Amino acid sequence: MRVQDDFTNCENNVPMDGQVAIVTGATAGIGFEVAKNFAKRGARVIIGSRNPVKMEKAKNAIIQSSGNTNISTRKLDFGSLKSIRRFASEIYMNEPKLNILINNIGALGLPDRQTKDKLNLMMQVNYFGAFLLTFLLFPLLRTSAPSRIVNVSSITLLLGHIDLDHMNDVGRFSSFGMYCNSKLADILFTVEMNKRIQGSGVNVYSMDPGLSKSEFFRDFNDTTLRNVFNAGMLLLGRDLDRVATMPVFLATDPRVQNSSGKHFRDCAEFYSSWFAEDAELTRRLWEKSKQLVNISTEEDWELK
Repeated sequence: MRVQDDFTNCENNVPMDGQVAIVTGATAGIGFEVAKNFAKRGARVIIGSRNPVKMEKAKNAIIQSSGNTNISTRKLDFGSLKSIRRFASEIYMNEPKLNILINNIGALGLPDRQTKDKLNLMMQVNYFGAFLLTFLLFPLLRTSAPSRIVNVSSITLLLGHIDLDHMNDVGRFSSFGMYCNSKLADILFTVEMNKRIQGSGVNVYSMDPGLSKSEFFRDFNDTTLRNVFNAGMLLLGRDLDRVATMPVFLATDPRVQNSSGKHFRDCAEFYSSWFAEDAELTRRLWEKSKQLVNISTEEDWELK
């Protein structure tokens, strides 16, 4: 008998036979557990990550634990818009449908620098990458509807600030501050996308996983801080397989069918930020994001 916890209400037995799901950053942590959960339900699962060795190891572990061999891997680096476009192109070439997209990739403690795409590395990995991937894959999600998108955010969004003219500045924000800004952007993007895709059959949600037993601070350069913070996460965090029930819940459960655009924590709608109610800000962030990731006329389904 399972002990009652914050995720008990998330549990369901919804089958996923015949469905196709992409989980980014699924080589470890929450993403790995989500992919494993989907596989056990019968879904075809595509793991997107930048490390081929880790992806193969995760794939084999998922097959072994689930008995589902319909698991594939594709290289995906959110630090490169070119990589994201290549990944999306491969999906269109090889997958006739896509039912679920879990934007799980995230990192803290990355170097304060701009990428080749002229975006701040922290913002690109934690926000712009998910924005571009979701925008590119939306037409496939729409033709595969009913479909769902889940954006993994963080409680730190409450400390975030969006300055559209300085989102990608180097030296302006601390590493933690930029992380907070990126997680706020994930929420605003979710709210605005929901407005723009009404009636498409695609639902989009955001969620805060809370503390989990993971080495989330692995990218910190300071070895002492990295070890202390990771030890704290492993000590105080919640079990990864339990935390993973929430994105699975949002991706599958009929109880949230009418909650598209909402933010969740521990299986229930949760306050995100008053910024999410600022329709002008969410609109401007959406348009600015399209501009910064260079959405082409051919890619822009809003023009069609």
